[in-house]
Amino acid sequence: MSMNKSFEKFDLTGKTALVTGAAGLLGREHAAALLASGAMVVLTDIGKDGLESAKSALAQHADAGRIKTCIMDVTSHASITTISRQLIDEGQRVDILVNNAAIDPKVNADAGIIETSRLESFPIEQWDLQLAVGLTGAFFTSQIFGSQMAQDGKGGVILNIASDLSVFSPDQRLYRKDGLPANLQPVKPVTYSVIKAGLIGLTRYLATYWPEQGVRANALSPGGVFNGQGDEFVKRLTSLIPIGRMADKDEYRAAVQFLCSDASAYMNGQNIVMDGGRSVW
Repeated sequence: MSMNKSFEKFDLTGKTALVTGAAGLLGREHAAALLASGAMVVLTDIGKDGLESAKSALAQHADAGRIKTCIMDVTSHASITTISRQLIDEGQRVDILVNNAAIDPKVNADAGIIETSRLESFPIEQWDLQLAVGLTGAFFTSQIFGSQMAQDGKGGVILNIASDLSVFSPDQRLYRKDGLPANLQPVKPVTYSVIKAGLIGLTRYLATYWPEQGVRANALSPGGVFNGQGDEFVKRLTSLIPIGRMADKDEYRAAVQFLCSDASAYMNGQNIVMDGGRSVW
């Protein structure tokens, strides 16, 4: 069998993929992976500038004619419906939905997560906002675009981007700051774990909801991606990873291509954890 023949099932030529949170670090990478496999990609996010920046960067390596941008608020059912109708009017069917939008508080070299990240003082406004973006948004987009995939009989793929924190609890020792009392130590907020675990539940539900109509749903759970975090944080985290380093931002591309294509045609309802082995220890 020739090399080209072996990779035929990865070919997404003629397919349209919609990526939420596409202006972000991994959103751009997911879009790049789908473009490299031949898909038309609809980049969606809440801000115009971020989308234009993402499109410009992606167009350096792919045909700009296969990249479309749409301002879309995943917390708004009306906003998603508007984009859905716009795409239908333009004759574009969403064959692949990548639910990537999220709010992820970061720890970097300059500042940690502030004290209100702690469970005792976590603001309900942040709880509501982060769940609205990361979990309710995935429900809304799956409801709208997934229904369309099922209704016309052509099927489709839903890929939910979760996290290694969907399968284990955050190690709060990673975020500790010297000299701070226990009640002021920064932590990974409760919302992130709840959202990512919720996405796995949503994935399993969707996987058994439209299988007769040819709609599959899977999740990808990335580990930590290096993006300029502080040296101490990186040192602590890499000590927990058997491979001994954080991921490069482009290392999830092949997994996205596999999960969004016919190469994974018999995979449904699964959570693929790519964390350098951290969850094994």
